[in-house]
Amino acid sequence: MKDGEWAVPLARGAISIAVWAFLVGAAVLVLVPLAFMAGASLMDSGDIMKMPYGWIPMRPKWSNFLHAIAGNDGEWTYPRNIFNSMVVSTTIAATTVFLSALTGYGLAKFRFRGRNAVFMGIMATMMIPFETVMIPLYLIIVKLGLQNSYAGLVLPFLMNAFGVFLMRQYLLSFPSEMLDAARIDGCSEPRIFLSVVLKNAGPAAATLAILAFRQQWDNLLWPLLVVQSENMKTIPAYIVKFAAEKSSDEGAMMAVAAIASIPVFALFFTLSKYFLGGASVYSAGKE
Repeated sequence: MKDGEWAVPLARGAISIAVWAFLVGAAVLVLVPLAFMAGASLMDSGDIMKMPYGWIPMRPKWSNFLHAIAGNDGEWTYPRNIFNSMVVSTTIAATTVFLSALTGYGLAKFRFRGRNAVFMGIMATMMIPFETVMIPLYLIIVKLGLQNSYAGLVLPFLMNAFGVFLMRQYLLSFPSEMLDAARIDGCSEPRIFLSVVLKNAGPAAATLAILAFRQQWDNLLWPLLVVQSENMKTIPAYIVKFAAEKSSDEGAMMAVAAIASIPVFALFFTLSKYFLGGASVYSAGKE
């Protein structure tokens, strides 16, 4: 090997080691809190506070989960709150995918005057913090009489600018020949969108569905503002209330959090092959 040639594989090896070290460190940062939550949900409060911390519960305390579901007051509102979060998050995920795909299809495949201006206007709304429009939205909900209702929780989030951006970017690379062939076969535009475009936008639609679902599943601020009834609250509001009560213990708090995380994990693992292949959202049309 000539002088200096050894430096190239050595540099590549160093880069690979650095990348792997970074990925392992990132995985540890993500997994350690989850491991803590899983272990602590089966421990007594005293065991959780012990130092050094014992990661594996010696005597699993399954009653923490019963306490979490029943609540400190024994009213059993948590199952209803879980149902509320499921309804709100699923509805918003579905409408976000459908409306974003519809808008993205129009911006990607139809040429009309002002198309780019419309797209840039939609993108500009991403720069507006939700807190700046929260009070006007709340006043509208109050005027419409939609407090303590699913409609009040869902209407402000039916779609978002990021979803339009994601679907437009995917559909820009969608083969126009497929659309032309469908038109020649006599398909109407609504049928083309539903049967051709939406059916073949799986990776982008699944990615957007996961992101929209998780965002609303974790949404705390809007439900706290719009909902006052205990039976209409969502999971984040229940967690805040449960943790704030003096009679709560740390094991039950961790059990509440563990139960709340199950639907998100289930959705992710169900659609993981699309989500992990998210690069195809931008490269599918280049193959």
